[in-house]
Amino acid sequence: MSNFDSSLRECLGFSHIMISEFFRVSIARKLMSFKFPIGVETIYKPFFITIFLYLFILLTSCAPVNNIYSIDNGKLDKSSTQNEIIVDDETTEHIISETPKENKKSIVKKFDFDIQNTVNIIFSKEEDPKIISQFINVIELAVYEQKLDNINFEIHFYNEQNELIDLLEKTNLSGRIFIGPLNTPDTKLLKKYCEEGVVFFSFSSDKNLANECVYLINFFPENEIRTLFSFFPDNSKIAILYPENSYGFGINNIIDKIANQSNSIIVNRASYNENLSDAPTAIKELGKYELRKYELNRQKKILASKTDDESKKRLSKLEKFQTVQDLDFTHVIIADYGLRLLQVAPLLPYYDIDPNNVQFVGTGAWDDEVFYDEPSLSGSIYPGIEFRNRQELDKNYYELYNERLLRISTLPYDLVGLIDFVINSNHTISSFYKLLNENNTKFSGVDGSFYFLNNSIERDLDILKIEKGEVKLISK
Repeated sequence: MSNFDSSLRECLGFSHIMISEFFRVSIARKLMSFKFPIGVETIYKPFFITIFLYLFILLTSCAPVNNIYSIDNGKLDKSSTQNEIIVDDETTEHIISETPKENKKSIVKKFDFDIQNTVNIIFSKEEDPKIISQFINVIELAVYEQKLDNINFEIHFYNEQNELIDLLEKTNLSGRIFIGPLNTPDTKLLKKYCEEGVVFFSFSSDKNLANECVYLINFFPENEIRTLFSFFPDNSKIAILYPENSYGFGINNIIDKIANQSNSIIVNRASYNENLSDAPTAIKELGKYELRKYELNRQKKILASKTDDESKKRLSKLEKFQTVQDLDFTHVIIADYGLRLLQVAPLLPYYDIDPNNVQFVGTGAWDDEVFYDEPSLSGSIYPGIEFRNRQELDKNYYELYNERLLRISTLPYDLVGLIDFVINSNHTISSFYKLLNENNTKFSGVDGSFYFLNNSIERDLDILKIEKGEVKLISK
């Protein structure tokens, strides 16, 4: 049983555990209990055994980086613009990077009040319990690893939207930061509270909801597809293969606009049913399998009618193939993941879309070692961040909670560091909006440097290549 699981059980029984003076952080929960009425608030103060102190690592935190100034040993240095910055608090490392694209100004109204150091975390009880548990664990871990001692968390669970509305309306929103909700329907409710001077960090995947005081934290395909098209050689010809589901349709909807702004073109695309029933047909259409097979047979007939040695050698060579090898695309983006990807990928070479001649390309959803041993994906590329960036976090999480870190659980880890920096920098809500929306600023975290573009998170992604059961960096 993990330390946190044990503490959580004690919290549910409403026994209080005091934490050492070194780690002063309290997490207030609104929980259901058989001992007290629904909605009774209890204070949960997590306790970590002494051995945890040996697990502390110096991780890259989320403090921002300004592209004009640097800090050296606590002193402001205006001369440095392109080197590493170390803030003299023994816990924070910053990385200078190029200026991100300018954001559209989201809020013009000024809110001069200070940011509250109590952060509300809001979860619907209908969400996946494993995700909720990991998010809470990771936030707790971030507080301890980053040694954050001036930030408090109140964790609230709600059953339906009316309860969420009631919570928000009873809270002093001025200067308050919220982490959540996780879903899109509940995030739609938030905009009307922006006039109160509040900041919401939602995990919704609907970028249409990123506006005013609502900032979205997620892994967005637009970011990944732009990274790919920036990497493709000039005049690359791209095909796209995608499932007929929300993820596949989403990729298909955004890819044309991104391609039109690049030096590559999309020459073909095909989709298949989510249950894979027509996947072979889709792949044959994508690669014009029947046409290429017809052309090969035509050439074989011509060569068979000839008797010279050169024609016989050529015919012998063609007998090894099912189709002619000429394809009209240089890269194929396979916009799928999970078990379907492991079933779809081998069908491409089976129908003569040879990964030795065509570059197989994935999305950020390929960032999972389960795909690295699939032979048909060897040599494939996808956008992402090297695992070693989050390796220590992954290791420490497993040792503490005895479960693997979900890929999405790095999101709240980096977010906590950002929020802590803002609280300790004495920002007002108005200056926080400016920091996120207008400044040429990037933040560093375990998922690499990031910033906000039009209220949605953007990352500086690399291109990774799968080879021999491993993945390696091939570009920055």
